Amino acid sequence: MNNQKQQKPTLSGQRFKTRKRDEKERFDPTQFQDCIIQGLTETGTDLEAVAKFLDASGAKLDYRRYAETLFDILVAGGMLAPGGTLADDMMRTDVCVFAAQEDLETMQAFAQVFNKLIRRYKYLEKGFEDEVKKLLLFLKGFSESERNKLAMLTGVLLANGTLNASILNSLYNENLVKEGVSAAFAVKLFKSWINEKDINAVAASLRKVSMDNRLMELFPANKQSVEHFTKYFTEAGLKELSEYVRNQQTIGARKELQKELQEQMSRGDPFKDIILYVKEEMKKNNIPEPVVIGIVWSSVMSTVEWNKKEELVAEQAIKHLKQYSPLLAAFTTQGQSELTLLLKIQEYCYDNIHFMKAFQKIVVLFYKVLFPRHTLHISVVFGP
Repeated sequence: MNNQKQQKPTLSGQRFKTRKRDEKERFDPTQFQDCIIQGLTETGTDLEAVAKFLDASGAKLDYRRYAETLFDILVAGGMLAPGGTLADDMMRTDVCVFAAQEDLETMQAFAQVFNKLIRRYKYLEKGFEDEVKKLLLFLKGFSESERNKLAMLTGVLLANGTLNASILNSLYNENLVKEGVSAAFAVKLFKSWINEKDINAVAASLRKVSMDNRLMELFPANKQSVEHFTKYFTEAGLKELSEYVRNQQTIGARKELQKELQEQMSRGDPFKDIILYVKEEMKKNNIPEPVVIGIVWSSVMSTVEWNKKEELVAEQAIKHLKQYSPLLAAFTTQGQSELTLLLKIQEYCYDNIHFMKAFQKIVVLFYKVLFPRHTLHISVVFGP
């Protein structure tokens, strides 16, 4: 007799596993496109109605999955193939940026459509930035008019904060730069951006993404000069942008000069070599002598660790400045340079309180050593 319990009968069958990627999606891009285009066709060119339609459709259509398709349609009128051409076998609509009038007012109205859409569906923000980066890479595939409209729209969207200035990295694409597409696009973009804000706001946005010193990269390497940039954008009606870049270049050159000067001093390079280097930089970057003496003064004062005791620092300062007097003398050949140096001494002693008693001694030293024949500016420091 078998004492083992007999197992209960069970129904068995083969189980089929499916991967997520094989499951049928709710919509495919073509169906999604058809729904959007049909809705846009019904609204017509009334952009207020377009914004309301897009707002309502987000509850029914999968914007998250098809963000790229959605933005392709709103900008180009249909789904874009690689390179920027519209797919031949797809539906299209004329209710889009590329089919609109080429003027700033129209692009401002379209910008409001994008603003409302992204404010309503915040998750579209990243997808929209990716879309604009892609569109900028496709610029060669668009007509000149389409590029102009996109540039104006992008400028407005940068101004109102819908887009981050980091999207401009796409303009540094080698092919776009080489063929002059990037620079031409930048003209329209900056005009609309500055029109909405001002050059200071534009500069602040560029600084946030470390692009304030990269604007000359819009041109090929052999044309990346302040002179070329200034001429190109001034002739295009963007004098404020030209002046901004010139100032940035000057500031960068001054910072680089001070950094190199401090390194040369710390190495103990001969004064004649240092003077030669500074004069070459002055000429190359068009830096005036009064500005240079300020840089030299700051560099000289940063090369030593100063005594914290007020009664000892004066003697230390006189000894140190006597040593560097030939260097200071080389860049005080003008009355304005002498005055600048005196004011720098005054500011330094005011900012570093333990130098207050050293102030008069430093000034007297410089009048004896650097410019003994000049007494005109002494009243500026000591009073009449």
